[in-house]
Amino acid sequence: MGILLIGIIGGILAMLPTPPVGNTETIGGGEIREIKPRSQPDGVAPDGMVWIPGGRFVMGSSDGPADEQPPHPVSVSAFWMDRTEVTNAQFRKFVEATGYQTVAERPVDPAQYGLPPAEKIPPFSAVFDAAIPEVDLRRPADEPHPPWWKRVNGACWRHPEGPNSSIEGKDNHPVVQIAYLDALAYCKWAGKRLPTEAEWEFAARGGLDQKTYVWGDVQPGADGVWQANIWQGKFPRENAISDGFRGSAPVASFAANGYGLFDMSGNVWEWCEDWYDPNYYRISTSINPIGPMDGTTRVMRGGSFLCADIYCRRYLPAARHANDPDSAANHIGFRCVKDAP
Repeated sequence: MGILLIGIIGGILAMLPTPPVGNTETIGGGEIREIKPRSQPDGVAPDGMVWIPGGRFVMGSSDGPADEQPPHPVSVSAFWMDRTEVTNAQFRKFVEATGYQTVAERPVDPAQYGLPPAEKIPPFSAVFDAAIPEVDLRRPADEPHPPWWKRVNGACWRHPEGPNSSIEGKDNHPVVQIAYLDALAYCKWAGKRLPTEAEWEFAARGGLDQKTYVWGDVQPGADGVWQANIWQGKFPRENAISDGFRGSAPVASFAANGYGLFDMSGNVWEWCEDWYDPNYYRISTSINPIGPMDGTTRVMRGGSFLCADIYCRRYLPAARHANDPDSAANHIGFRCVKDAP
């Protein structure tokens, strides 16, 4: 009789409407905790930052790559976030104040590449090169070294594409050639931190839960309107530049999302705090997840000006990517967050 009663109650509960995505979470031991959206605190907002109220959303995607699955409800607390990616001008202030030298500017340890100590390797970083022969974009997705990336000696944040390039006149462009370790150093100096992957996706969605893009479901380029700086044309050799930019765009060149954040899609990749694990969503905690406890690569989010629908759709808010903490390239930058008071 007891088993039958339990079954009847279970059937009744199953027929009840599913609660909407809200702010209450049941955790172990039956304890109830809440993540309540918070109104902006009193006082002046930190310079260049916007208030992200926190709340609950569905993280991931049911129709994306395996590392975006399964979609799962996640709650995050309120926080402040940089309105834009960190710019060249902002990063220059940091360097001038601290004398910091980025990873791409430092002497290279020969042992890292299995070479004898006497071997001299000049500082270098990765730079995109469109001048390559035709390539098959259907090659295995896990191929570690796509042919459109080349090693360029002297490439760094001051010279994103090599010694002959410059950021002169680009103070309001996002700083690039930034490794995860560089982003951490800047955050510490600025009294901020990098966002967790969950915080980043919640903020990128701007209050639009389970939408394809950070602006909704309208396909980019529809009716000639481009909502983000991504690739148009035949990747990697032909860029139609329909959105107006061959490389990075000045920050805030496109409309902000629902939280007032710019360039959460495209322009340059943004580092997150989390270690990357393609299977993490299967075991992720549901309240303020911080990612795996360890790993070899760190999460990057948001895509870049090199994202092309025919090859890489990682400019979508659910999309995930990762890189070595000491690796940089001319499409990798970051933005910071700050904990709520």
